Amino acid sequence: MSPTLRKSGLQKEALALYRRALRMVRSKPPASRLKFSLFVRYTFRTNASNISPRDVSTIEHLLRKGKRQLEMYETPSVKDCWVSEEMRDWDRNWRRAIQNSESTKIPS
Repeated sequence: MSPTLRKSGLQKEALALYRRALRMVRSKPPASRLKFSLFVRYTFRTNASNISPRDVSTIEHLLRKGKRQLEMYETPSVKDCWVSEEMRDWDRNWRRAIQNSESTKIPS
């Protein structure tokens, strides 16, 4: 078993924000949960892939922005969110990649 790497403070903050966002999704009406879930996954993954882990000031900025945005979405009066076609395309490609990686695994 490999030792687990210790996470930096920013990594812990980002993971905490992601978990909080996933909890927010569960608090929304069932009809809109898929859209909220896609919005959260797309936002975190695209930001993570576009930013260097060494770019601390940008990461801190995105964490602050994400917290403010999440506070808005956590409001009980927010029942739905808008999902762009780009987000839907990203989701389809992501699901295809997952299926392809699972189909190429060698059974043990």
